[in-house]
Amino acid sequence: MFFRKKGKLRQKENDLLLKYLEIVKNRVKQQEALINNSVDHHNEVLYRAKLEKAKYLFLLKEARYRKAQLRDAVPNGR
Repeated sequence: MFFRKKGKLRQKENDLLLKYLEIVKNRVKQQEALINNSVDHHNEVLYRAKLEKAKYLFLLKEARYRKAQLRDAVPNGR
């Protein structure tokens, strides 16, 4: 009775984490595509790509630590 809200809150935060993880994953893919398609790489572009990849790895580790599962929180585009 007292701890029901805790489980709902944890699930809500896990869903939010997974949504943000998907967003950052798409940003990493965009940055990698930009780097692969460009002829002359600017340092700023490389630094931003490195930063996005670090964010993605951090969120991925956090999701693994929380044992967050992808349920119907994030539609996979199908």
